[in-house]
Amino acid sequence: MFSRINVRRWCVALCLVAVSATVPRGQDAQLTAKNEPSDAVVANSPSKPILDSVLPSYYDPQDGVSINELIDRAMRSNQDISAARLEIEKAKARLRQARLRPNPTLEFEQESGRFVGSPGEGQFTAGFSLPIELYGRRSARVNAAQIAIEASEADVRNRERALVASILTNYAEALASLRELEATEKLLELDLQTTRFVQIRVNQGESPPLELNLLQAEVERLRSRRQLAEGKLQAALTQLKLLSGMPFEDILRLREQIDAAVLPTLPQTREAAVDIGLRTRPDILLAKMEEQVATAGLRLVRAESRPDFTAYTRYTQGRSVIDDPTQPFSQRDRSLTFGVAIGLPVFDRKQGARAEAEIAIKQAQTRREFAERVVRSEILAAYQRYDAASRAVSTLQTAAIPRSTENVATFRKVYELGQITITDLITEQRRLLDATRDLTEALTERYRAQADLNIALGAGTLLPQPK
Repeated sequence: MFSRINVRRWCVALCLVAVSATVPRGQDAQLTAKNEPSDAVVANSPSKPILDSVLPSYYDPQDGVSINELIDRAMRSNQDISAARLEIEKAKARLRQARLRPNPTLEFEQESGRFVGSPGEGQFTAGFSLPIELYGRRSARVNAAQIAIEASEADVRNRERALVASILTNYAEALASLRELEATEKLLELDLQTTRFVQIRVNQGESPPLELNLLQAEVERLRSRRQLAEGKLQAALTQLKLLSGMPFEDILRLREQIDAAVLPTLPQTREAAVDIGLRTRPDILLAKMEEQVATAGLRLVRAESRPDFTAYTRYTQGRSVIDDPTQPFSQRDRSLTFGVAIGLPVFDRKQGARAEAEIAIKQAQTRREFAERVVRSEILAAYQRYDAASRAVSTLQTAAIPRSTENVATFRKVYELGQITITDLITEQRRLLDATRDLTEALTERYRAQADLNIALGAGTLLPQPK
């Protein structure tokens, strides 16, 4: 009796292949579940897939956009970076101002005795004064402005590094969502094919309707997972459009997948990576520039605390009336005066400004030392994450995923023979889905760790070279 049942089941399985190729479109639609969504429409031709994939809308290995293209476009079109670059122009304008000498002063003075009872008396004076910059004031001012330009350039470079970090983070999220979407679609397509097979078995009385309902519930669960993965992918692509300055209505497709995504080669040793980071990180350079700016500010304050010198000259022409007993007569006088005015720093010797500048130097030194410690920590942590993620990826790719895939295939064949229930097959498929998600997370973590390591090294290979 058992052998005859098995022979009957094998005949049903063979009839399935013939029926799926010969049943008309309308009759095949009746075989599918009544709540089957539209993307599982069965085609007249066997070459058309049972599931309409959404992957071509987000992935194109030929015409898609790579990470380098996104970064290059962001460097050209990101408005925040464009606004930050204007700080360099402002610093250059301050340098032009610092190079200018102080303006001279031209004075005119007219005296008249008409309003005080001496109509014939008066005096006209014309004066010219010019401040003289001594004690290296001008050179200190120019030096501070030049260092401020370098600090502005380092700040822009650091902003570009932060922008690259944001792009890499969202790019990794997009690649992870793309892989999850692909894996979910593959499993969903298998379940849709199984649904057709179970529907035939239910119609033939070989399986209870409960098995079909359980499988249809699993199909709908996979559909919801696909929708969530697609939503995450769309959100990551939208963020990439924002960061790269791309219009939101433009289509953005990825060129690579996370298992094959590559980034610049990493240093061989951690010590070499730390040395590179300390030499090339824009934030370290910015901290050093801020320390130099504070030192230049102290020199400028010290120069301004010295006495002020102003050279001047005056030409005076006057007319006076002398009362003589016989008759009054007028007399004209002319004089040319030269002199120097000295401002004495008796009370205000820039005591507060000098103390503030000294504190600013210590503050900049402390920030630089902390920034160097941060660089070491970020590089070492990124290496540790990268090594752990690489080992996890290797274990999942070589052991967990192949075995789980083989188990699902075996369970599917055994179920077709009627030896197990549909719940056993669904449970094993969920294990495969969990293992696939674990692999996606491990691949994402490895890519993020590699990206964070490139960012920790200064992203010199990803950023455009400064002019």
